[in-house]
Amino acid sequence: MQRKILLRISASVLLAASVGVGTTLAPASAAPDTALPELSAGVLPAMQRDLGLTEQQARTRLLAEAAAAEVAPAAQQAAGEAFGGAWFDADQGALVVGLTDQSKAEAVRATGARTTQVARTEADLAAVKARIDEAAQHTAAPASVHSWRTDPRSGSVVISVRAGADDQELDAFLDRARQAGPVTVERTTAPRPETFAAGTVGGDPYYINGNVRCSIGFSVQGGFVSAGHCGTAGASVSGWDGSAMGSFAGSSFPGNDYSFIRIGNGWWTVPVVLGWGTVSDVLVRGSREAAVGTSVCRSGSTTHWHCGTILAKNETVNYSQGAVYGMTKTSVCAEGGDSGGSFISGDQAQGMTSGGWGNCSSGGETWFQPVNEALSVYGVSLVTA
Repeated sequence: MQRKILLRISASVLLAASVGVGTTLAPASAAPDTALPELSAGVLPAMQRDLGLTEQQARTRLLAEAAAAEVAPAAQQAAGEAFGGAWFDADQGALVVGLTDQSKAEAVRATGARTTQVARTEADLAAVKARIDEAAQHTAAPASVHSWRTDPRSGSVVISVRAGADDQELDAFLDRARQAGPVTVERTTAPRPETFAAGTVGGDPYYINGNVRCSIGFSVQGGFVSAGHCGTAGASVSGWDGSAMGSFAGSSFPGNDYSFIRIGNGWWTVPVVLGWGTVSDVLVRGSREAAVGTSVCRSGSTTHWHCGTILAKNETVNYSQGAVYGMTKTSVCAEGGDSGGSFISGDQAQGMTSGGWGNCSSGGETWFQPVNEALSVYGVSLVTA
C-alpha cells in the first residue's frame, strides 16, 4: 500500500488560461519583503506555457502575488467600512483596493496596496447578491442564466445570461434581481456550466460506490476534502488501485459543493498536490486566500496540470442540479473526472474543482468551491508541509 500511494502522489492536474503575453510586473514599492517560496520542478515552465510569460516574468509575478496575499488582510482592515473589494492587477504587479471614501487611501497605501475609487462597498454588493440568492432559492433561475457575481469595479452584481435568450421566465428573474439592487447583464456565448464528475475510467484517484470517479482535493486531518456533487454522506470510497479508502462523512450539494471523506484501511494523508509528471508534486503550506487576478493552478485526474487566473469571487453558478453559492471563477479548463481536484496558488490551497464549461483542447472556464469554508464546516484542518 505504501509504495502504491507514494507513486500515485505524482498523478494530478493543474490548468490555467492566458494572461497578457510579455507583461512586465513590478511589485508594489511598499509591499513587504516576501520571499518567493521554493517551487516544485515544472511549475515555472507550466506558467510560461499557460500564461504566456518568460521565466523571469513568472518568477516576478509569483513574488508580487505572494506580497499581495500577505498585505490583503491589513489593507482591508485599513479601508474599514470604505472597503470596496480587492484584486491583483497583473500590470501593476500589486493588490488594488477599491475605496468608497478616499480619506482611507493613505492608510491603505501604507500597507503596500494600491487604491482606486469604486461606487459601492463590498458589503453593499454582497447584500445585493444575497437578496438575489435568496430569491433564487424560492424561484429557481432559468437555464439561460449561467451565474451571477459581485463585481466591485462595475459596482454591481453581474448576471451572465446566454446570448440570444429572451423569454418571460428570464425577464421575471432579471426583474427580481434588479429589485435587489444594481445589476449588470452580461451576455455570453459560452455553454452553461456543468459539474465535472465522470464514469469509471482506469487510473483514477478515487471512486464513489464503485462507478463514479472524482479527484482528491486536499488532505485534512482524518481524510480529504473534495466536491459535494461527487457523493452523498455514507457513500463508500475506493482508491485509484481499487482498495477501500473510507466513506463520505459529510457532503453538501447544491447550495454548496464540498465534501469530507474520512479515510482508513491503511490509507493516510500527505500535504501534496499531485503533478502527474507535468510538474513535481507541490507541497501545501496553508490556505491563504488569493485575490482576483492572481494566477492559480488546478490538479485533477483527467486533464492533469494547467494554470490560469482567478476571474471573480462570490459567484452563484446555476447548474442544472441547482444553484451553488459563493464560488470562485477561473480561466482554467477542466473535464469530466476532474471534479473535487485541487486549486492551488503558489503553495496555498484555494479550493476544490466544481464545474465549468469547455474542455482542455479548446479552452474553457472552471469554478471552484473555496476550501476554507469546507474546513470550517467540517471542523478539520489542512495537512500542511
